[in-house]
Parts: sequence; structure tokens; C-alpha cells
Amino acid sequence: MNYNQIAKDILTNVGGSGNVKGLTHCFTRLRFQLKDSKKANKETIEHLEGVISVVESGGQFQVVLGTKVNQVYDAIIPMISIDETTEISEEKVSIWNRILIAVSAMFTPMVPAIAASGLLKGFLTIAKIMAAKQGVDITVNQTYTLIMAGTDALFYFMPVILAYTSAKVFKANEFIAMALGGTMCYPSVVALMTGKDVVSMFGVTITKASYASSVIPIIIGVFILSYVQKFLEKVIPEILKIILVPGLSLLVMLPATFMVFGPIGIYIGNAITFVYTGMMNLSPAICGAFIGGMWCVFVIFGAHRALLPIGINDVAQFGHQNLLAFAGAANFSQGGAALGVMLKTKNKDLKTVAASAAISASVCGITEPAIYGCNLRLKRPMIYAIICGAIGGAIMGVGGVYGDSFANNGILTFATYAAFGMKPFVYYLVGVGVSFFGAMILTYLFGFDEMGDKKKKTEATPVTTITKNLELDPSEADFFISSPIEGEAVSMTKVNDEVFSSMALGNGIAIIPEKGEVVAPEDCTVTLIYPTLHALGLMLDNGVEMIIHVGINTVQLEGKHFKKFVEEGSHIKKGTKILSFDIDALKKEGYDTIVPIIVSNTPVFQQVSGITGKGATLEKSVIAIKKNQ
Repeated sequence: MNYNQIAKDILTNVGGSGNVKGLTHCFTRLRFQLKDSKKANKETIEHLEGVISVVESGGQFQVVLGTKVNQVYDAIIPMISIDETTEISEEKVSIWNRILIAVSAMFTPMVPAIAASGLLKGFLTIAKIMAAKQGVDITVNQTYTLIMAGTDALFYFMPVILAYTSAKVFKANEFIAMALGGTMCYPSVVALMTGKDVVSMFGVTITKASYASSVIPIIIGVFILSYVQKFLEKVIPEILKIILVPGLSLLVMLPATFMVFGPIGIYIGNAITFVYTGMMNLSPAICGAFIGGMWCVFVIFGAHRALLPIGINDVAQFGHQNLLAFAGAANFSQGGAALGVMLKTKNKDLKTVAASAAISASVCGITEPAIYGCNLRLKRPMIYAIICGAIGGAIMGVGGVYGDSFANNGILTFATYAAFGMKPFVYYLVGVGVSFFGAMILTYLFGFDEMGDKKKKTEATPVTTITKNLELDPSEADFFISSPIEGEAVSMTKVNDEVFSSMALGNGIAIIPEKGEVVAPEDCTVTLIYPTLHALGLMLDNGVEMIIHVGINTVQLEGKHFKKFVEEGSHIKKGTKILSFDIDALKKEGYDTIVPIIVSNTPVFQQVSGITGKGATLEKSVIAIKKNQ
């Protein structure tokens, strides 16, 4: 696989290096901040080699690559004119999305180190249990102590590490921020805060709190620091900035943090912990079921990153967490469902994708390949995974499962959940087993249609012509797709655009419109409506992924002469009006009004063929499809 070529293709289709404002990555995704998201060609990127999916969430343009992300990221960085950045886009983004972006940018760079810490602590737990059976206490061994220090250091010095990542997000000086974070962990300060005496600063009594291992106080502190720093840079003469800006910034922020913002952060952290603990006290089973069932749904929308600080804070403050235990039920259910798909499917390509996804989710705890490459697309496996993940999470909640580190769930980190005794560990294993094998068995026994839920065949429209590139006798078709637009159906080869006429995006049909309305050809979900309204994506309930592109180069109109009637993400019935467009106005401005209708997941079918002829309507079929046998 040529990672340089993949990087070039992705960069070209996000609008080039000049359109990239920021770029980070996590375990499976490139996360772009684009200056103009309208320039990104989502459909083309989705069809590139190595790309699993494209997700637009939280103000980010995310390209899902799975385990190849590191290689592609390394290849793409030299091609863009920025360094790795976590800058938040200045586009009009909701407050909630800006928070998600900021949280993601602050915590994502830490994930590999956190995962390594969890893995090492798991090995130490295994060693401690095995040694205890021989009557040996290895916790007094110096080697054990030194390795354990390595696993705990990340959490003890969390204010220092978060100071750095927060400074990159809030555009503050990273080293001033780290000095502020380091002060919170300074031994003398820790001793003062944990001692019996009253602590004061400039004669003012301050709230005593343990800031070592804390999360929220330093984030608030660095946020305020960014504004203090900007103010000082404006008022201090250029010749004195290099000394006075950092010095005065630290002088202002040290008392401000210990007197005001630090305690506020502690109270906020305590409130979040109180809410989560309240859920656990109300019903551990319900809490576990909710996290176990919904975690991978949160992953789809990127909302799971807003929950990660809860687990990180719990480990840092209390030495244990159960958030990722419950999330582990979701991980293993996704892996089990993917394994069920692999065992059931006869499609070689899907079998390969599912096998890789099952291993990724179950061994490494990385679920995106299973979610996007397999289960979500096939629908039923995703439902089975959610159900079994909820059951597994409930079992863990009842069993009082906790882990002693913030470890990504996978086979390699099982031992993390053995640290607090065998009884909760057994509950953890049972929860994992129910999640994994339950989803696998449900997927295998109840099955799925590789192209979605099976639908009753509809009668074919009298055929005028079938496109020559894919000859398919309508009598051999398994199902048909109605026309979403009234007009004349013509071969895709008639489209005056090589991307469509070459069928590089997929096979289908083109409609010369007689009425400026686009309706749902079948019951479906609106997966995408371009901001310029000239194109949209549909996921039909029968499993067909469809792109409808109104006119050629009409993106240049930026929505002029178009109107939408539904929202992205809506599930709508056949015949529901989605878009309207002014045919005459488009023609007057010199645009070709032909409408390509593409089956973008053509490769998963045996044959996809357009049915040409005049009088295309919602009552007439324009695409015939034969499934893989």
C-alpha cells in the first residue's frame, strides 16, 4: 500500500494544503480542521484506497483509516504548510462542538501513553497475582517500584501534561503553562495542601486541594493564561516582551490559580464525579447498561471524548475507574458482531474487512473499523452489538468491576480489571463474554442481508434500454430502485463529467429533469446534504448507498436556486420531498441540469444497472440490482 499516494489523494480532496487549518489524528482517524469545508470532496475520499469512511462531526472533517492512520499521517504532514496543530476552527461552530473539539485536542495526544500505562500495569498485576500464589510480595521489589512509577507518573503529573496540550489548544505559551502545571505538582505545594495547617497566599486564606493528578483546574488555568498572555503582549513594549510577558504571566496566574480558578476546577470536577457516582449509586446495572450500550453510538458522533476525562480523573484521584470497563463491553460486542459477519458472509471482500475489524476491536480495543467498515453499514450487527454491549455492561455494574488504570479495552489489558479481586474480575470476564459471543451468535443466527434488510421485489418498469457496461436482464434482478426525479432516464455515459460518466463513484442512472424536485426513492436515511444543496447522500433501507447530484458544477452556485425540506440525519418515507431546484434558473445561468444518481456502494453488489427511458417517476424503476450470491 502506497501511503504517500493515499496522503496525496486525501489532501487533494480536502481542498489542498491551503485549505487545511489544522490536523491531528487519533488511533484510527485523521482529524482535519478545514478553512472551507465546502471544498472537501467527501464522496471521492470515501472511495480512496485504504479509506474506511468519512465522518463530519464536531466541526472536524474526519477520515477514518483504521490502523493505517499513523503511516498516512506521517506522509501527509510534510505536504502541508502547518505543523501538527489543535487549533479550533473559527467557523461558525456551536458551543457544544467547540467543547468537543477542545476536549478531543487536549486528550487525544495522551491516548498512546495512557494505553501503554494501562498495558504495563496489567502485566504488573498478573505478576503480582502469580507471585502472591507462591507466597512472594513483589511490591517491595525495587524493579516493581520503578516500573510502577512509570505507569503512575502520567497521572501524577497530569497537570503538567495537560498544561502542554491545553496551551496548544488555547494558544498560550506551552512552557509557561507547564510551569504553572508543575507548580501544582511541586512536592512542597503538595505537602502544604495535604497538611493540617491553614494555607494562605499574600495573607489570604486559600482553599486546600490536592492538585497533583487533577484535570480540570489546569485546563481552566491555561485558558485564563491565554488571555492574560495576549493582554500583556499588547501593552508591554516589544523590547521587554521576552522577559516581562512570561514573568508577569506566571506572577499573575500563580495566585489566580490557587485562589480562584484552581478551587473552581476542583468543584467542577467534584460535581462531575458526583453525577457519575450518583448514577452508579442509583443503579450500577443501569449505569453499566447505558455506557455499554451507547458507547459506540457516542463514538460515531465523537461525543465519547467528552466522557474520557471522567475516567482519567477517577484514576488520577482515586486509583481506579469503571468507565472503560463498561465501554469495554461495547468494544467486545462490536468485535463479536464483526466476527459474526465474517463467519456468515460469502462476500470475500466483506469477510476480509470483518475479520480485520474483529481483531482490531477485540485485541486492541479499536472499534472504528468494526463500526464504520462493517456493523453500521449492515445495520443489524450494529443493533445486536448495542443490545449485547448493554447486557455486558449491566453485568459488570452488578459485579462492581473496576480497573486500576485507564486502559483501552482489549485482550491485552484484561489483567487491569483483576487488580481488585477475583470476584469482580470474573464478572468482568462474564460481561465481556456475553458482549462478544452474544453479538457474534445473534449476528450469525439471525443474520443480515449484506445489502441491508431484504425488501419485497417491486415490479420492473417496461425497459427501453439497459446500460451496456453492466448487462442485466431485469428478470434476474433481486430488487429495483424508483426514480427520485421526474424526467427522462439516460445512461450515465451521457453525463458531461468524467467522474460520473466513467462511473468511478459507482454505477447508476442519470435523469434529465422535467420537474425540479428530488424525493426519496425508497424509505431511507438522509446521510448527507451538501451545504450548497446541489448534492445529497442517502442510505436506503434496503442497504443501497446513493448519491444524487443535481446538475454539473452547480456547487459554484453555493445554494442559489436550491431549497431543502429535510435535515441531514432524518429517516424519511418513500416520496418525501428532499430538495427543490429551479430548472429554468439553472439553465439561464448556463448549467447542465442533468442529475446523476449513483449507487456509491456498487462493489458490494453483483450487478447494478440503469434502466433508461422517458417518463421516469416515483412509480417507475430506474435502477436494477442483483445481489452477490
